[in-house]
Amino acid sequence: MAKAAVIYWSGTGNTAAMAEAVAKGLESAGFAVEVCSCDAFDAGQLSEYDRLAFGCPAMGDEVLEESEFEPFFEGVEGALSGRKVALFGSYGWGDGQWMRDWVQRCKDDGADVFEEGLIANGGADAAECESFGARFAAY
Repeated sequence: MAKAAVIYWSGTGNTAAMAEAVAKGLESAGFAVEVCSCDAFDAGQLSEYDRLAFGCPAMGDEVLEESEFEPFFEGVEGALSGRKVALFGSYGWGDGQWMRDWVQRCKDDGADVFEEGLIANGGADAAECESFGARFAAY
């Protein structure tokens, strides 16, 4: 059975809800899915997964959360080359520049980035997130 990891950081719960819905979409497509916050994920296990979905909201000047998620992501960046990766997150203002920057950062690292990420202004639509997960499973 194919395996996926959905790894996220959430400050208000919006990105956590997105993570659960993305996981549900992957599961509906037959994947075994592990969902966990970035502080609970063992980066040494990346190679065990066929798909990697990362979730983080925009913070401050449209950047990834700086105290927990950014250090975590810097630690896995070098291991993403050739991997199928999906990105998602929520934001409260701006135009999504943080996601465009994140997608480019992953592509520069050699990751096979799915679509151009999924962003939600405030709370996300669960059905949209589930659909994103199911499409990612088929990618």
